[in-house]
Amino acid sequence: MRQSTVLLDRQFTIARTDPRLFGAFIEHLGRCVYGGIFEPGHPTADAKGFRQDVMDMVRELAPTIMRYPGGNFVSGYNWEDGVGPVGQRPRRLDYAWFSTEPNTFGTNEFIDWCRMAGIEPMLAVNLGTRGAKEAGEFIEYCNHPGGTALSDLRRAHGWDKPHGVKFWCLGNEMDGPWQTGAKTADEYGRVAVETAKVMRWVDGTIELAACGSSGRNMNTFGAWEDTVLQHSFDEVEWISLHTYLNNYADDSAAFLASPDLMDSFIEEVVAIADAVAARRRSSKRIMLSFDEWNVWYRTRRPRAARVKPGWPVAPPILEEIYDMQDALAFGGAMISLVNHADRVRSACLAQLVNVIAPIMTETGGPAWRQTIFHPFANVSNFGRGDVLRAIVTSDTYATAYFDPRGPNDPPIPLPAVPYLKLAAVAGEQGGLTLFALNRDLEGEMALDVTARGFTGLSVVEATTLHHADLKATNTKDAPGNVSPMKLAGVSVAGDRITATLPAASWSMIRLS
Repeated sequence: MRQSTVLLDRQFTIARTDPRLFGAFIEHLGRCVYGGIFEPGHPTADAKGFRQDVMDMVRELAPTIMRYPGGNFVSGYNWEDGVGPVGQRPRRLDYAWFSTEPNTFGTNEFIDWCRMAGIEPMLAVNLGTRGAKEAGEFIEYCNHPGGTALSDLRRAHGWDKPHGVKFWCLGNEMDGPWQTGAKTADEYGRVAVETAKVMRWVDGTIELAACGSSGRNMNTFGAWEDTVLQHSFDEVEWISLHTYLNNYADDSAAFLASPDLMDSFIEEVVAIADAVAARRRSSKRIMLSFDEWNVWYRTRRPRAARVKPGWPVAPPILEEIYDMQDALAFGGAMISLVNHADRVRSACLAQLVNVIAPIMTETGGPAWRQTIFHPFANVSNFGRGDVLRAIVTSDTYATAYFDPRGPNDPPIPLPAVPYLKLAAVAGEQGGLTLFALNRDLEGEMALDVTARGFTGLSVVEATTLHHADLKATNTKDAPGNVSPMKLAGVSVAGDRITATLPAASWSMIRLS
């Protein structure tokens, strides 16, 4: 059995997790909105058309902030189309996903849904086909109290009080050639700073996120962030990051190592942002908003999985079915985010329902939890507190991860991947929670943790997500096939915690 040790000290912390670290994402894409969170006529739908079976699972998942309305969708979106009497809203062609958008769900419905779910709203403005004027008008509609044409229009639509949205994204993936109105770094930097200026004139309390590159494997990565922040540094608090882990090579060991590249990605963007600050002799620190992240590969490449002919409304696209090993890689990504809580202060799982999502539904039928639901729910519910610096001693393995920019790109070598990936969070009441990924596909792991500064610890709950078949999934007919089970044999003696982790498993140990 492999032996892994961990040394923690209550005084040695990385940072306290920001509540926004546990966010998610709703886009007008496929069945995420229509047939996902919103389905008038469904047996569980309330008077507003919100599916309550989905709402119950969302509350269990416990996301804290929700990004909307895109995503690629936002770069061609007119926010005015989604407000006012539903019967008068226009139907539009959506260039992002080659669908027809009926606009029966829009900004006000989204705000109502967030309030019902107890989630902070995050809104994105269109900087693909629109600019500063339209963004200023959007925030005036949402946040201005009244006495102007647009704020009074909101009131006439039935929302008397301002929405008070604090977190705004300045466009989406603007370096991506797939984006409606894609831009160079200088073009985007200029429009972002001018848009930010106008939005702050309307509401000086908001926080703004500039678009980072669309991914670490983009040719634009690095230079894009540097140029954009040179333009927008004084006007933004955040820079965004996006990544999707894949298993294109069907190599489980490499796949489970891929979250370590998220660590590198985060640290590289931090270095770029701080270099911009250094050149300006500024003590300001730009925070990172990892506002799109997930496992996604099966429905990513084939066009037929992304686009349906005939411009349909809410087609079933990007409905990734997650298996056991997807949940393990996903859990590793959550550990990466938590362990960078000093600079990753906001993050959004993409997406929430049906589209590359932890929750699946059948239109008119039931909802169920995908495998990735469980690691997110673990960390969102119990990962809030002070993240501790964990000194991990573990055997390592060598692998290579395939994340190509082009068809001829070689795999990325990963010469020393620890079998154990772990995050430790000290709660406000003196407790401790451990999140552990055992990447050994063949054998159990003996875990030995020394937690200095903690006294009188006792086990509250210990669970593990494990299945003998790494390709096992949850379905409508077998929704609990992959679910957390009790992790037996966890013991505590003084400040020492010991446990045996199953092969290829994600585990959570909660101590009070």
